[in-house]
Amino acid sequence: MSNIRITKQFSFETGHALYGYDGKCRNVHGHSYKLSVTVIGTPISDNNNVKFGMVIDFGDLKKIVKSEIVDVFDHATVFNKNTPHVELAKELSDRGHNVLLVDYQPTSEMMVIDFAEKIKKHLPENITLFSLKLQETDTSFAEWYAADNA
Repeated sequence: MSNIRITKQFSFETGHALYGYDGKCRNVHGHSYKLSVTVIGTPISDNNNVKFGMVIDFGDLKKIVKSEIVDVFDHATVFNKNTPHVELAKELSDRGHNVLLVDYQPTSEMMVIDFAEKIKKHLPENITLFSLKLQETDTSFAEWYAADNA
C-alpha cells in the first residue's frame, strides 16, 4: 500500500526575546505562530479497525501536538535559561505570568527542532514525523524535514 502524508495545522500565541541579538528581536515581543505538522505512514488496511483507511486519526495527532506544544507554548513567554533573561523570567513568573525557560535561543529554527523531538516521542510506531513548518509571521517561517535530519 502507498505511503501517505497527513498534515494538521495549529496556531498559538507566544512571546519571546532573543538575548544578545543585534536587532529589534532582543526586546520582548510576541508572534501568532502557525505550526503545520506532517506525518507519513500507510493507511490502515484492516477493515475491522475503527480507523480503517486512516494513516492516523487527525484527532489523535491533535492530542499529541496540543499536549506537547500548543498547551505549553500558547500565551507563554519563552526565554533562554542560560542568559541574564532568567532574572526577567523570574520577575514575570513571580507576577503570575506563564514563563518557559528553555536551554536554547528561542528562535523559530530552534523551536521547530525542539517541537520535532517532542512530537516524535509520542507518535505510534508505524507513523513517522515527515516535516514541521513553524510560521512566525506571514512571510517568515522555519521548516524541519526528517530527510534532512536522518
